[in-house]
Amino acid sequence: MGDDDAIKASYERMSAQPIDWDLSDKEVGPLRAKQTTLARSATISGPGTFMGKATRTITFEPSAREGWWLDRTDLPGSLPIRVAIANVWTTGQIVSNIVLRSGNPHNYVRMVEHLISLRMGMGIDNLLIKLDSGDPPLFEQGSLDVVEALESCGKVELDQPVNYVTVKEPVTVGGTYGDFVTLAPPDDLNDPKLMVDCALSFPTAIGQQRIIFPACEELTRMASIARTNTSFAKVLYCATIGKLFADVRNLGYNKLNVSIASKKRYVNEPRLLHEGKALEAAWHRAVLDLLAAIALIPNGLFVGKITSYKAGHRLDCELVKQLYLNEALIPLEEYKGA
Repeated sequence: MGDDDAIKASYERMSAQPIDWDLSDKEVGPLRAKQTTLARSATISGPGTFMGKATRTITFEPSAREGWWLDRTDLPGSLPIRVAIANVWTTGQIVSNIVLRSGNPHNYVRMVEHLISLRMGMGIDNLLIKLDSGDPPLFEQGSLDVVEALESCGKVELDQPVNYVTVKEPVTVGGTYGDFVTLAPPDDLNDPKLMVDCALSFPTAIGQQRIIFPACEELTRMASIARTNTSFAKVLYCATIGKLFADVRNLGYNKLNVSIASKKRYVNEPRLLHEGKALEAAWHRAVLDLLAAIALIPNGLFVGKITSYKAGHRLDCELVKQLYLNEALIPLEEYKGA
């Protein structure tokens, strides 16, 4: 989908952009054979994302039901929401985020990406996440609190095989801002994995950033501390005109839980420096945003290569939706045998 010429031009710009951190040779081990769930439960709390003055609580529980599920405990009688592309309601307007909903229009959860993205890197296949509202907590350490809570639970294997899927051939969705996302089959069928090549280009201090890495638990943990980034102009907007809008009025963002960049410098201290350059924005985009969309593939774990340039939630979710509309996903074993 998209304009062919625009996508080709964007691909050339991305190819010309230097790679700031190349971890493509990192060993991540063979694909897991058996599904897993948690060995025990864990609960964490924090200020709300959209209601910053309210405390929100989430509990992670073991589950034999396949996939990741969100359960609004404040809405008795509502069924849990499966983490799946079919349940994406919106990707936000003023505040870009993935909102999942199922059944009752009140049965939704906003800003789910920083939770569900971990399905692609933590090695946990089946999980029930209980929430006391549709507004998950926002932590100063990004998603590290969630990672540590899941690690504290331990994991157990289930007597069910892990299903792996890939695409028949490279597929691309292009946007209107020089952005695109491409999914391709794995390069090495003898050692298949999920590889990510993610590039950003901002007109702020964030500038150009590009990282290449395999999805794995170690790098997921490292990147989980990366915060959402925003511009200083948007901070001013939220503090003034934004007060007119319900989605922004009580937003829990502050200088500790988001990375703020003006034209020439960061307003607060950036994280995840490599060789003197802050790559927090790239790691957040790749691990906590982009992989959240890939986690919306409910019938298996995706294996292959993801290439993303300047894209966001809207384009990510559009790509995953098109995979199903065009029946582009196939079992990995079927691709191996083709």
